[in-house]
Amino acid sequence: MSWFRTVINKYNPAVKKEYLLLPAGFIWLGVGLMLCTMAFRWLQSAVHPVVFAAAGIAAGIFISIFGFSRVARKNIERIETLPGERCFFSFMTLKSYLLVLVMMSLGIALRHSSLPKTFLSVIYIGIGIALAISSISYFKAYRQP
Repeated sequence: MSWFRTVINKYNPAVKKEYLLLPAGFIWLGVGLMLCTMAFRWLQSAVHPVVFAAAGIAAGIFISIFGFSRVARKNIERIETLPGERCFFSFMTLKSYLLVLVMMSLGIALRHSSLPKTFLSVIYIGIGIALAISSISYFKAYRQP
C-alpha cells in the first residue's frame, strides 16, 4: 500500500489553502448563472414572465440570506482552518460532493418532469440567484489577507 500512497502524493494537485476559495466561488457563480440562463430562456415564451422572474429573484435573495450564505460562510471557515497545502478538490467535503450529486439529480428530474417550465423557472432562478449572490463570500474571503 505504500506504493499507492507514493503515487497519490506524486500526482496530488496540491495548492495553497487560500486558493481553494476560488474554485468554490467560481463553481457557485457558474452554476448560479447557468440555472438563471435556463430559467430565463423558459420564460421567453411565458404569458407573464416578469411575475415569474420577480418571484424567482425574491426567492433567491431569501434563500441566499437565510441559507446559502450560511453554508458558504461555514465552508470558508473550514477551508481557512485547513493545514498547509491541500488537494485542489478539497474545496468541498465528500459529504458536499454527494449533496451536489443529489441536487443535480433532483434538478434533472424536475426539468424532465411534467411541471410547467414557467413554474420551474421560479425554482431555478431562486437557486441560481442564491448561488450567485453567495459566491461573492468566497471572492471576498480570497481577497482578505
